[in-house]
Amino acid sequence: MNTTPPTRCPAWPALAAQVERWRTLRLADALRSDPARAARMGATAPGLRYEFARQQLDAQALELLLALAEQRGLAGWREALLSGWSVNSTEQRAALHTALRAGEAAPPEVKAALARMRELAARLRAGAWAGATGKPITRLVHLGTGGSDLGPRLLVDALAEARDAGMTVDFAANVDPLDLDRALATADAERTLFVVVSKTFTTQETLENARAGRRWLAERLPRGAALERHFVAVSANERAAREFGVGELLPMWDWVGGRYSLWSCVGFSAMCAFGPERFDALLAGARDVDRHFAEAPFAHNVPVLMALVGVWNVNFLDARTHAVLPYATPLRLLPAYLQQLEMESNGKCVDREGRSLEYATAPVVWGAEGTVGQHSFHQLLHQGTQAVPADFIVVAEAPGEPRRRRILAAHAAAQAEALALGRDDPALPPHRRYPGNRPSSTLTLERLDARNLGRLVALYEHKVFVQGIIWNINSFDQWGVELGKEMAQRLLSED
Repeated sequence: MNTTPPTRCPAWPALAAQVERWRTLRLADALRSDPARAARMGATAPGLRYEFARQQLDAQALELLLALAEQRGLAGWREALLSGWSVNSTEQRAALHTALRAGEAAPPEVKAALARMRELAARLRAGAWAGATGKPITRLVHLGTGGSDLGPRLLVDALAEARDAGMTVDFAANVDPLDLDRALATADAERTLFVVVSKTFTTQETLENARAGRRWLAERLPRGAALERHFVAVSANERAAREFGVGELLPMWDWVGGRYSLWSCVGFSAMCAFGPERFDALLAGARDVDRHFAEAPFAHNVPVLMALVGVWNVNFLDARTHAVLPYATPLRLLPAYLQQLEMESNGKCVDREGRSLEYATAPVVWGAEGTVGQHSFHQLLHQGTQAVPADFIVVAEAPGEPRRRRILAAHAAAQAEALALGRDDPALPPHRRYPGNRPSSTLTLERLDARNLGRLVALYEHKVFVQGIIWNINSFDQWGVELGKEMAQRLLSED
């Protein structure tokens, strides 16, 4: 496997030679002089279309980027990932999140866990899960943080319209007492179930909230009540979870990183919210994209193209941030989810061989739902001193009043066009001019349902993996979070 620095690949200096030409060539000219550009700079995957004609590159740069992927040995690394080889070099582990959604080809332990999830979720949704006093559970409080929170929270919010009306699902991720207090403000202890999600069952924030939840139950339920009926754990540490006192335990595995785990039992709360059938559709959508990633030629492979466009922006156009702009309220939590997926995976300063990097890796990911962001940070996108590449995410078919749907679609298209073309009319005062040349891509989903949500998330997962291979970094560890934890523990021990 190729672990040499990407700067030694022939395509890298050739790409660097392209930069100055693109700094002087305007996107407006490229778009107007080449009517076929939009059709040529795009690719299709199941349920979605990716268009990058408004990115600040041309066919020659794209050809070199594709050559860079070949020179990095991407095909071999892709096979290693999908075959379950050890791609997490610092921890000597596979990264088998794709096995979680492999359907009939999934490992037996995954099939068994999914079956158990379905069984428990069916009990809960049917009103057959009784708490300590015999009353059915109607409220679920999900306790986790990071990847044990962001993924399930995204799923539940994105598919809110499909939620069971009789089941309330809340989340608490912060050790700040107010987070859990707010989740429990209107809760009935007799009808509340806590789902504690921690791979190691040692995550401080999660366990402190779980202990607080246990005290809250003990204060409100009859003395000696079976509190374990109000706890489910999702963990790889069965002993610690049982010692805490949980009634049900769902497994996790060390070959799935937290930020790649929503497809696993970590998604139990989401399954309870919108049902096993939609969870199966979510897995099927991710499986669609896994197949596309495995089989499509690089020139037509959507996650590969997304990754290469990002590499071009970061390493050759010096972009330091990347905006994610979903023009769909159900995807309003996607920017936060992608912050962890991208920045925890690829926010690295040493390569696979432990060498300090002389080139940039992950940009800062941020964003908000449109049109809300237009009245917040789009001023900087249009007239700021730095160009911020952006992903516009739109939904072709969506429910709701047709007039407002048309307005939303018009705003998304107009923002992308205005960023690219600008307005440099000398008759206008300087503060009314727009420089343009601000790059963006557009992802269009056919509709927003469980299957297409699975496709969208898997798409970004594979994009992150490809960029990690280009940059020669391990996308599957996160040692950078450890030092702060150690220092916090030391400060607490000094109290």
